[in-house]
Amino acid sequence: MRVAVIPARGGSKRIPRKNIRPFCGRPMIAWSIEAALSSGCFDRVIVSTDDDEITAMAERLGAEVPFRRPQALADDYTGTVPVVAHAVEWLQENGSAPDAVCCLYATAPFVRATDLRRGQEALEQSGGDYAFSVTSYAFPIQRALRITDAGRVAMFQPEYATARSQDLVEAWHDAGQFYWGRSEAWLANRAIMTADAVPVVLPRERVQDIDTPEDWRRAEWLFNAMQAESGEGR
Repeated sequence: MRVAVIPARGGSKRIPRKNIRPFCGRPMIAWSIEAALSSGCFDRVIVSTDDDEITAMAERLGAEVPFRRPQALADDYTGTVPVVAHAVEWLQENGSAPDAVCCLYATAPFVRATDLRRGQEALEQSGGDYAFSVTSYAFPIQRALRITDAGRVAMFQPEYATARSQDLVEAWHDAGQFYWGRSEAWLANRAIMTADAVPVVLPRERVQDIDTPEDWRRAEWLFNAMQAESGEGR
């Protein structure tokens, strides 16, 4: 059995209620639920939350909320892996032990069903613990700068000051959309970003962290531009 777990706690400091705040005409979480349901990957699509309003909205959108997330896993410090492990444990205890679980963030409006299917295939073919979305940095990280206490600039890696961009190794980062994993990996609390994970590459124009009001505005501008260009909502 394959299950999608969408973490969506009620508390959010920088963008209050961001998991259900309207984003381009729909509650933010609706985009993730829709992608999961339409992907054909999952036997169940579950939202893990501690919040009554999110529960009601998730169920209206077609997801399940079969348990309430414990408050100990709903604070500002709990990571993704323990939240998914809790869902896996609940499923096992209630007769629905999954083989693979995909953690899909509630604030991932750019996620597509095709990407979720690619993630499933990558996990199955790799034999690894995880497969997760990544994208490339727009600028060589070897030439990153910092601002010193004196208000001047300094390179993190000055040995690359005169290197040509095309000669530098391309760098990638977590795209913050989804993480496919084997149930045993989640339960063992294994780290995601290791040699036992494989990348699912996404184009940079479909990747945007949404942690601040500025991020939110930029994401809506980008989303609306993509809609206008394609003539459709996804």
